[in-house]
Amino acid sequence: MKREDLQGLNLLRPAHLMAVGFGSGLAKNAPGTFGTLAAVPFYYLFSFLSFQTYIIVLLVSSLLGIVICHVTAVAMGGSDPKAIVWDEFVGYWITMLAVPFSIQWAIVGFILFRFFDILKPYPICWIDKNVRGGLGIMMDDIVAGISAAIVLHFLIYLYG
Repeated sequence: MKREDLQGLNLLRPAHLMAVGFGSGLAKNAPGTFGTLAAVPFYYLFSFLSFQTYIIVLLVSSLLGIVICHVTAVAMGGSDPKAIVWDEFVGYWITMLAVPFSIQWAIVGFILFRFFDILKPYPICWIDKNVRGGLGIMMDDIVAGISAAIVLHFLIYLYG
């Protein structure tokens, strides 16, 4: 990542630090992939939560993400800077909703989420192009996470 891409970013601000995935989004190449990878240990911790508590974590993380991604994007002077990866965190956590932790399913969920996040099939591509601000940054990854979760749960049903 080029230095000019990080202009306006202040890691001493909690919103900025969270938006860049605690530094994972600062990777020179593939920051979204590194952001998703950084979300995996959190998923492991969340896997011990009840289903209801996990849902609350997702809701709070999503709503908080709309704010912190917007604030950080404005500070950085872009509509969706690549360094912002909180949306990848939340999208991956959505993918893994109600999936008991195992390395196998964590990897499959990772691959599925990255597939939907990178290729952006409809309606993800429409959201990515038409919804702006923090909501837009978050929403395409939320829908990618839902899409990946559907496929993941189908695979778990088939191969358990």
